[in-house]
Amino acid sequence: MCLGIPGQVVDIVDPAQHRAIVDVNGVRREVNVGLVLDEGLAVGDWVLIHVGFAMARIDEEEAERTLTFMQGLGAIFEDEIGQFRGDEPGAVTAAVAHIG
Repeated sequence: MCLGIPGQVVDIVDPAQHRAIVDVNGVRREVNVGLVLDEGLAVGDWVLIHVGFAMARIDEEEAERTLTFMQGLGAIFEDEIGQFRGDEPGAVTAAVAHIG
């Protein structure tokens, strides 16, 4: 199952190529931000990520609510974080940290 997952922009690598680094629960990955770049995307903003694309900007409260809900899904959320990290499904065993 693939879910949209909140992540925080930590670096805009290449605006011309729509590339940014996003942090999801301590896991950093490069994602395509072309769908939200025109909205004035900046480091520190939160985005909803699905299959490597930032689909929408969201505020920090929405990100926290969504992550809290997803944590309650247990193995489904662990699999999603594992896929974001590049692990095999089910490989994540650590608890999800509070949004800092």
